[in-house]
Amino acid sequence: MPDPTLKNVFEAILKYGHDEDFVPRKDEEFIPTTAPAGSDEKLEILAERIRQGHPLWHSEDRADYSGLTGVVRPRD
Repeated sequence: MPDPTLKNVFEAILKYGHDEDFVPRKDEEFIPTTAPAGSDEKLEILAERIRQGHPLWHSEDRADYSGLTGVVRPRD
């Protein structure tokens, strides 16, 4: 049974030695992001989600790279 006193998965591991019973919480602070996969912004959002006890992935997170401009590196 989930322990509602735990803030995140790290607290569950410290308390129980595993994360098998930890259930991430979805509340009004769990919002989607438009940050592209692999970007520093997306990585920070994922880290913050873990700290807050939220799931890693939101069903409405950005799923493509449309509308983005990448850096073109010249070939040697």
